[in-house]
Amino acid sequence: MNQPTLLITLTGRDRPGVTSRLFSALARFPLSVADIEQVTIRGTLVLGVLVNCDAPPDLTAIYRAVTELAADLGLEAEITAGSAERRPKRSSRISGRLHVTLLGNPLRPDAVAAVAGRIAASAANIDRITRLASDPVTCVEMDVSGADPAALRTSLAQVAAENRVDVAVQPAGLYRRAMRLIVMDVDSTLIQDEVIDLLAERAGCAAEVAKVTEAAMRGELDFAASLRERTALLAGLDAGVLDEVRTSLRLTPGARTLVRTLKRLGYKCGVVSGGFTAVIQPLADELGIDYVAANTLEESGGRLTGRVLDPIIDREGKAAALRAFAQAVGVPLSQTVAVGDGANDLGMIGAAGLGVAFNAKPVVRDAADTAVNVPYLDTVLYLLGIPRDAVDPADQED
Repeated sequence: MNQPTLLITLTGRDRPGVTSRLFSALARFPLSVADIEQVTIRGTLVLGVLVNCDAPPDLTAIYRAVTELAADLGLEAEITAGSAERRPKRSSRISGRLHVTLLGNPLRPDAVAAVAGRIAASAANIDRITRLASDPVTCVEMDVSGADPAALRTSLAQVAAENRVDVAVQPAGLYRRAMRLIVMDVDSTLIQDEVIDLLAERAGCAAEVAKVTEAAMRGELDFAASLRERTALLAGLDAGVLDEVRTSLRLTPGARTLVRTLKRLGYKCGVVSGGFTAVIQPLADELGIDYVAANTLEESGGRLTGRVLDPIIDREGKAAALRAFAQAVGVPLSQTVAVGDGANDLGMIGAAGLGVAFNAKPVVRDAADTAVNVPYLDTVLYLLGIPRDAVDPADQED
């Protein structure tokens, strides 16, 4: 015999103690709690409680207790009776819950409508919507149940492209909370520049190097070979230029906030780069980044020889560095995040638990779990479920 259930809903102006007082009132009756949902939107509370009746309920007494409490608190109460009979279980392939993170600058109603429409069309349900940020971008997160993750991710990727928003689909619950290590590319990700291009400007070979760099990032050239080709053009350059370039680097907006927030929350941070240790290591030290893997330029007599020393940090080298960093932290790859923009980032993006394409080339966007196409690196925090109000304190630190 199915237990009867009661759905009790309170709505109205939020105030301290509502939840406590409601459950104190319900404690007088033979009830057990089956589910609770509570949302507050700009001071307006919606509190829903589903209870099982462990004995034949005195509905009149329960109704009186709830309505008197609601009147005392200035709230509206609704009580609906039903059955606790469960719906048939869906296939385990789609029975999990998902986070769908929607980010736009601006975020327009038609984009939200398109995302919600695709979720509904997949026979899934939006259980909750929460705003994570409103500045400098707007980000909302939807808790979705009953969806096939792969199919929904593919469907929403199309919506994202059509509406110029970013959409991420991730498993809910402990999966995301377990993320403990984030590893980033440097050039055009952590910083706005390409280090080798800055060196090439000072060596007078900027056009030649930029052409090879662009082809390599599109995946048209083997990275290691292209790196050797480019560094050969730097032969004879005064090694002191490395310090000049380091001081001229421009951090990507939000980069410092991202690292400081993650560090405060207990994450470990690493960078992997096809660039050069002499430039990147001091920057990493300044930001408090824990792990660094980059290439080393050979020097002789205070000048660059034009050669890069082995091992070269290319696509495979970046993936290997991610694995080494994860081992040092003591976490599996499933608890890592990789962020990059170019073809040589594909190895680590594919190996990480969450691969993020940041203002990336099409081949990287297609391969990554999700893409961010706004110029703020700290938006990666929202993909981890970290809201803006947890970011600001880190941003204000000295």
